[in-house]
Amino acid sequence: MQILEKHPELPAILAEFELFEGVAPSAIQWLIDHSEYQFYEEGENFIRPNMDAEHMLLIVKGEYALRMQQGNEFRDIGQWGAGYVTGLLPFSRMKKTVAYGIAVLPLEILALHRNCFTEMATVSYELTQNLVGVMSSRIKTFTEQRLQDEKLMSLGKLSAGLAHELNNPASALVRSADELYQKIHQSPERFKSVITMRVSPEETDALNAILFRKASEGQAKELGLLERESCKDDILDWLEDHDIDNADDIAETFLDFGLRLEDLEAMKEALNGKALNAMMWWIESTLSLERLVKEIRESADRIGRLVSSIKTYTHMDQSQDMQSTDLHEGIRSTMIMLKHQFKEKSIQVVKEFAEDMPMVCVHPGEMNQVWTNLIDNAVDAAPVGGMLKVRTYVKNKKAVIDIIDNGPGIPEAIRNKIFDPFFTTKEIGKGTGMGLEIARRIVLKHHGEISLKSKPGETIFTVCIPI
Repeated sequence: MQILEKHPELPAILAEFELFEGVAPSAIQWLIDHSEYQFYEEGENFIRPNMDAEHMLLIVKGEYALRMQQGNEFRDIGQWGAGYVTGLLPFSRMKKTVAYGIAVLPLEILALHRNCFTEMATVSYELTQNLVGVMSSRIKTFTEQRLQDEKLMSLGKLSAGLAHELNNPASALVRSADELYQKIHQSPERFKSVITMRVSPEETDALNAILFRKASEGQAKELGLLERESCKDDILDWLEDHDIDNADDIAETFLDFGLRLEDLEAMKEALNGKALNAMMWWIESTLSLERLVKEIRESADRIGRLVSSIKTYTHMDQSQDMQSTDLHEGIRSTMIMLKHQFKEKSIQVVKEFAEDMPMVCVHPGEMNQVWTNLIDNAVDAAPVGGMLKVRTYVKNKKAVIDIIDNGPGIPEAIRNKIFDPFFTTKEIGKGTGMGLEIARRIVLKHHGEISLKSKPGETIFTVCIPI
């Protein structure tokens, strides 16, 4: 930084700025006289995080960018030039700076110390009023930006969760389809071996009775490891004793559908011992196709349920007016969206929903944002293997929803700050400090209340909505 001599053209330059509209020339000269005229080279930082906010900075010439660190990355907030005011403003409660101010072009700045603010108010009411207007606009812009950041962070979390949840059934769908393709392409040879058999209608009926009974029952209940291995060994021995090809693959399928030695003997008896090798492969193929089709249907159904949950969560196919709504439906869809977070931390989820909960008139999409913020915070607070409880009940003609976690609790010293805008205990880049403020604002908009009780091992956020 360099200190420059103030040149005679400064009053005329400042008078052209919107900030000084309606401000007397004497007040502009007072500002120049009481300010330090600073110069910064291109690329030089004139603001750094955690600096004491001591000066109002008026950009006379040049441009600068405001850059904020989030995690290991830097994010540009915006870029401003001549006529813009930054730093501390009159009546602002700012104590420390939070970002980097970097000269994009060589900068000339008038820096007015905070000790001059009181005198400035007596020298020029108009200038002070204009600066307060600048502060109000800056707060509004910054708040809107942080709100947008919060929404984007929530969207990012939901998108990650949705991708995670969709990945499993989608992968299963592809896997089962590939296996089905292989099975179908093996069928002609097996069909040839079966069609050339000389099997009577009575033998076919007896075999079909066994085959389709097992197919209709579906896959058998899961056996313990030792029991499964014992049953598989018995089936393998039987198949090998009867010279059945690829006995290991057949044994696995038979075991999945609950076929046991007595069923194999019944098949052998039904065929009178004829063409066992071809028939066992045909039976295995039929059961495998049954299993694969079922897996494909279940995967597709799961994807359909997820899409349905997304539509319920966003209410994208409904109007934006207040609607008579089942709050439980919104909470359930939100929990589906955040399910991957429960899995990552092995969180035990407990739902205690009131059976007599009436419909409530709300903006469903906005209330889902409340549940998202509260449940997301609860998961963050809970330890690995911890517990999240959602409890609903009716009290004093209000629908009451408790979001409970068994984390370390919120220290008493900061409990009265947690609903304040931009207050966060999370690391940089993990929170904007707007989640709880947004939740509080939405609840108040619905003429409701949101409160907190916390102690080590139990934190309860309670939302009350008039019925």
